Amino acid sequence: MTDKPLLGRIVVVTGASRGIGRAAALGVAAAGAHVVAVARTVGGLEELDDAIRAVGGEATLVPLDLKDFPAIDRLGAALYERYGKLDGLVGNAGVLGPISPVGHVDPKDFDEVLAVNVTANYRLIRSLDPLLRLSGRGRAVFLSSGAVRNLRPFWGAYSLSKAALEALVVTYARESETHGIKANLVNPGPMRTKMRAKAMPGEDPETLPAPEALVPHIVRLLGDDVAETGRVWDFPKQAWL
Repeated sequence: MTDKPLLGRIVVVTGASRGIGRAAALGVAAAGAHVVAVARTVGGLEELDDAIRAVGGEATLVPLDLKDFPAIDRLGAALYERYGKLDGLVGNAGVLGPISPVGHVDPKDFDEVLAVNVTANYRLIRSLDPLLRLSGRGRAVFLSSGAVRNLRPFWGAYSLSKAALEALVVTYARESETHGIKANLVNPGPMRTKMRAKAMPGEDPETLPAPEALVPHIVRLLGDDVAETGRVWDFPKQAWL
């Protein structure tokens, strides 16, 4: 297997300025792809760009708030004009939202969780699916969560949003099989990220795997050898669900 399995491909990574998204963007670039790095934080994107250049990769930086849905439409148009296709999408960006009884969640906070974790990914699919079809080997990978199956008190908004995301992606995968697109999800499990630290402030982060451990699996799911579609890869179990 080549050490550049994604050579020559164009891959969008959302939430690319930190955590799993940053690790994925850097790993995908190291695997040979040109990364279109999407995040809200310009400074974080610039630091990512330096890291990508250091491993011999290339990136296009896109400062974008995924709640700006018309901007997602413009992203698709810009990518078509510049590249004429898209080979991969890593839908990583997400928010935790409040850890609170369902009845106590402020409607504004609930709407934000759904906007970022669900609606933004629907808008990305809507905008980028025509470009993935033009690739002939389009791949999409979305970050889910164990909170979909391990339903626990106070996590209602987040669990619901990730369950909806899984339904969205599996449906899209089944609709897209005839176009050569493979769309899957990854459950990273407990991982050393700021989101995990916010959710579990008493936990020792050194006991958790770093986001970089997930990168080979994301790269694999963006490659030609993946046969599955509409599935969830469970990182803690190292198995398909």
